[in-house]
Amino acid sequence: MRNKCMLIMLFAGTLLCACNSRYTKEGGTYYIDALSGNDTADGLSEQTAWKTLNKTKSLQLKAGDSLLFRRGSAFEGILEVSVQGTPDKRITIDAYGVGEKPCILAPDSSLYTICIKNSDYLTVQNLEVVNTGSSRMPNRTGVKVLCEDYGISHNIILNALNIHDVNGSLVKQEGGGSGILTENKGENIISTFDSLTIENCVIRRCERNAMIWWGYRSRNNWHPNTNLVVRKNLIEEVPGDGIVPIGCYGTLIEYNLMRNCPATLPQTEAAAGIWPWSCDNTITQFNEVSDHKAPWDAQGFDSDYNCNNTTIQYNYSHDNEGGFLLICNSGSTSREMSVGNVGTVVQYNVSINDATRMRSTRQGMFSPTIHIPGPCENTLVKNNILHVNPKPAANVDRSIITLDSWGGYANATTFKENVFYVAQLSEIRLNESTNNTFESNYYLGQFKNKPEDKDGKNRSAYYASLIEEDPSGFESLSFLFETIAVGDGAATLKAVNKEAISTFFENNW
Repeated sequence: MRNKCMLIMLFAGTLLCACNSRYTKEGGTYYIDALSGNDTADGLSEQTAWKTLNKTKSLQLKAGDSLLFRRGSAFEGILEVSVQGTPDKRITIDAYGVGEKPCILAPDSSLYTICIKNSDYLTVQNLEVVNTGSSRMPNRTGVKVLCEDYGISHNIILNALNIHDVNGSLVKQEGGGSGILTENKGENIISTFDSLTIENCVIRRCERNAMIWWGYRSRNNWHPNTNLVVRKNLIEEVPGDGIVPIGCYGTLIEYNLMRNCPATLPQTEAAAGIWPWSCDNTITQFNEVSDHKAPWDAQGFDSDYNCNNTTIQYNYSHDNEGGFLLICNSGSTSREMSVGNVGTVVQYNVSINDATRMRSTRQGMFSPTIHIPGPCENTLVKNNILHVNPKPAANVDRSIITLDSWGGYANATTFKENVFYVAQLSEIRLNESTNNTFESNYYLGQFKNKPEDKDGKNRSAYYASLIEEDPSGFESLSFLFETIAVGDGAATLKAVNKEAISTFFENNW
């Protein structure tokens, strides 16, 4: 059969005319066509394609091989993959032909539609993935990526997948559900991912979450995934958490758009847009998050506990009911389990019309624009624009900054050279936090409990001129953004332009 594959590859101009030229390489190419395929055929050409997913169960893809699904086809069942490509001979699962992406629909009781287990140098792309059961089921996901008792799983790429309508549980403690679940574990062999990339994907109507990781989270047994990249994905109509790396080191999350979050989570649930947990050296940049409506939290961005050196920069947050930013640490968690939250840097972000929650929470009416609960250490918040519009009701929380307790209070928090604009009287609540520094910030509007800031300013003719015709900030601050296509062209996000916002703060106001 291998000789036949090589002969077919010699005629790639004829047999692979509808495929990308990257498939004209050493390795076999297998075709599946739900419209006109036949499982008794050899699967080695478009004309002799297989018909169903059943043929993939016995298929052993080798380095350099490709498995291609015909566009416009729909396949019922699950796809399970465990393959080992090499750096110069990746294994590829992709689409061929013209039309809509081929769709794989999981059976009613399946926990996943696609499962990638213990694999290396694999690309899965250009597929539609659906996992809708007759009722919600905890832990249901669209694509599961698993590394278990394997060692290091290298360089898996998920690209341009359209994952939608996954009805998992809405309750985190039950197991939740997701569009993509990445899990690493091992009783006998420590197992992690290196250089896993998720890019250009669309995740719609997935419950509870969009992308979730689950790995070694406790610091007494911390074996982080490394070099994770999450880039240019579209997340919409997802009620819970958007992108949450867990147990990772050196993660880059950039140019992702999360929007149109439905208010369907039970009142007990907390969720936010993009946030690391049990991670070090995470960079979250150039993302846009809006419309989060979780009953608790519901911020656009978060630096969670058990994290060192999180950087949140050049992001756009707007219309999130819970606020722009959460930085937190559970003071009751032991040092064996958690390193706390140390060294978070939040810079050059823009928040417009966040913190508008009109529902009561576990703490009453509560939605500060920036919330820092617990003993976070050495946090720096600088060169951000917080543009707070009139609240939608008189009883909505008016705090722009709240530092409160979660087993202790924050220490050594610095707010430097930020623009705090409020259309109504707002409040800064520092409570029992210690060693706070406010340096050279702009306090534009009325503030209760304004802290000592020797070089702070209460007026800015420049900012007043910017928002004169559009006090909401949406149009008047639009020069700070650039548009970027995401989700394989499904949408565009507004990313903070690095040069534009740097120039904004460099101006001599």
